[in-house]
Amino acid sequence: MNESDFTQEEDRIIEQTFAALLDDYAHTVHRQKVEIITRAFRFANQAHRGVRRLSGEPYILHPLAVARIVVREIGLGSTSICAALLHDVVEDTDYTVEDIAERFNPKIAQIVDGLTKISGGVFSNQNEKQAVNIRKLVLTMSDDIRVVLIKIADRLHNMRTLAAQPKDKQWKIASETQFIYAPLAHRLGLFLIKSELEDLSFKYLHPDIYEDIENKLAAVRELRMEDFNRFSEPIRQKIREMGYNFSISARIKSVYSVWEKMQKKNIPFEDVYDLLAVRIIFRPDDSMSEKDQCWRIYSAITSIYRPHPERIRDWISMPKANGYEALHVTVMSPYGQWVEIQIRTERMHELAEKGLAAHWKYKAGELEESELDKWLRDIKEILDHPEPDAMSFLDTFKLNLFAREIFAFTPKGDIKTLPQGASVLDFAYLLHSELGEHCIGAKVNHKMVSISYLVQSGDQIEILTSENQKPEPEWMNLVVSAKAKSALKRYFNRKEGGKGKDIQPYPVTIAVRGRDTFGVLVRILNIVSNQMHLFLKSMHTETMQDLFECRMCLLVCDDMTIGVLCNELKKISELTDVEMLDGNPDLCEQAGDTFRLAKGAVGNGNAAGSRDEKNERQ
Repeated sequence: MNESDFTQEEDRIIEQTFAALLDDYAHTVHRQKVEIITRAFRFANQAHRGVRRLSGEPYILHPLAVARIVVREIGLGSTSICAALLHDVVEDTDYTVEDIAERFNPKIAQIVDGLTKISGGVFSNQNEKQAVNIRKLVLTMSDDIRVVLIKIADRLHNMRTLAAQPKDKQWKIASETQFIYAPLAHRLGLFLIKSELEDLSFKYLHPDIYEDIENKLAAVRELRMEDFNRFSEPIRQKIREMGYNFSISARIKSVYSVWEKMQKKNIPFEDVYDLLAVRIIFRPDDSMSEKDQCWRIYSAITSIYRPHPERIRDWISMPKANGYEALHVTVMSPYGQWVEIQIRTERMHELAEKGLAAHWKYKAGELEESELDKWLRDIKEILDHPEPDAMSFLDTFKLNLFAREIFAFTPKGDIKTLPQGASVLDFAYLLHSELGEHCIGAKVNHKMVSISYLVQSGDQIEILTSENQKPEPEWMNLVVSAKAKSALKRYFNRKEGGKGKDIQPYPVTIAVRGRDTFGVLVRILNIVSNQMHLFLKSMHTETMQDLFECRMCLLVCDDMTIGVLCNELKKISELTDVEMLDGNPDLCEQAGDTFRLAKGAVGNGNAAGSRDEKNERQ
């Protein structure tokens, strides 16, 4: 940050931006506490007087922008707006948290204090420090969720203005945004912010690919919007006849979501058929439930267009873990393209756009715990039973943050949410740790299965137990949920008064080598993180011409996991070699034949350590 006096024009821009903030606030349903917001702005403006950002603009414009995101895009009230305006005062000036409490109130001071504690970046050259930083972030989320919501707003504005940073800073900030802040925004239901964070991160991490997809999207956007106008008119007419107050709009997939689809399906851009999605938002009447009215509109649409029988998603009966509700249907358009239609009420739309803040607004008076409440409760439980070290904590939190959900039922018909890839053992621990510890199997859809059975969405599960059953170390390989892994670690830690076998993860380094093709690293990471649920301590890559070497330091709990991982990696056709650099090299050899590159084809033995820190993936 630089210091110099502001010009009259800059002072005018500052006052104009503050007036825009007050205008945003005036259009909310919150009680209008303009006086305390004005005092917070004047105080922050004086504290940051003369200070400039790297871009050269007055620094106060940053907290003003964060405050506008907080009120306009997240929907928070006066306390959060004040905290956003003051969020850098304690860190960057001589004022203290006590000064904030004295001039404003203890709650604003508490939020500013939480923001100050997590003001540094999440990523660090030291893995243990990186894990401690994320632990701080989660602790503040447990104290007051508004701290993390404001932090996400802060990160969003920093990403919007990232061009002013040097290249190495751009890479570091974009990496930690993609790693932690975008998934966190998704978990908290902030769909628009999550999408923008993903796109901006992708833009700085893969600029060439981003530009290529963006240009291709621009080329088809006008054509797709013309298609939308023809496609939507019969639907508009039908819903008007039903008497609803509604809006219908189209959105083109974001660059990142297009790239993600290309990687997942291993297809070129031209084969991504669902570039266009249609959204219907309506005001329900009191004659029937929201759910029934959504299905009524679904019936009207499918009387016009033929639906895809396998692409109906009912997120109303079973909302996502981030609170998202909607009815999705994919239909065949007149121009031969499948089009996804999202049907939402106004309440569902606000929940989808503003996430947690809207969730609490509509939750008043409700007794039933939502999926979002359950996720926050799981986070609280992780904090109540801390892992022995920060790295283990990070592994557990990562499982909770990144997991995609499936749904299963208890014998009484209660819906339970599990991460994809969960076993019967995960389900038992989800119900209660005692059930998990004594689980011997289950009846799934009235058929006997073992504890290793992988749960499918829609399964009805009855857990079978025995008093003689006790957890075994191998169980760590059968569970993927954070709750089950934490419970098993606690069990082994307390076994025989703490003298029993304590399963401690240990590091191994594996090198993979092969042809450097588009997306190969993504497939490697997908196997490591999403399929095997392993913790990646560090990752280094070297490329030479059309070849690459990737070295990964992983935390594992047993040797069997290493063999399974090597087998999975060797299914990637571009890889010619999978080698363990420390630990027991026989484990990789036992997983199948290895094929060595010619010596020296991809760097030397010190290739991983000699990389420029800017390109380091951690």
